[in-house]
Amino acid sequence: MNLRRDVFQAVADPTRRAILALLATQSLTAGAIAANFETARPTVSKHLLILTECGLLKSKQDGREIYYQLNPRKMKPIADFIEPFRLLWEQRFDKLEQIMKQYKK
Repeated sequence: MNLRRDVFQAVADPTRRAILALLATQSLTAGAIAANFETARPTVSKHLLILTECGLLKSKQDGREIYYQLNPRKMKPIADFIEPFRLLWEQRFDKLEQIMKQYKK
């Protein structure tokens, strides 16, 4: 298995998660993305390559510039994996809220 193409391996890195968050609302060039980090531009380019290889990012060339944007469809496996945990914690917080309401009485 090529780990670089696995979405879970890709999002395991905090820098790559930050890049995904940055691209959630806009498409940016590699230079614009790198300007948000204190690491060398080649390091950011490596992260972009990994995110692109696993499909979490799409790239589009516009003249000499390459713009990166989030590919939300590839986020679905992550969302599907997290959903049961979200439901579990939601149930636990609901139960805690009920206990707190009874405690206040």
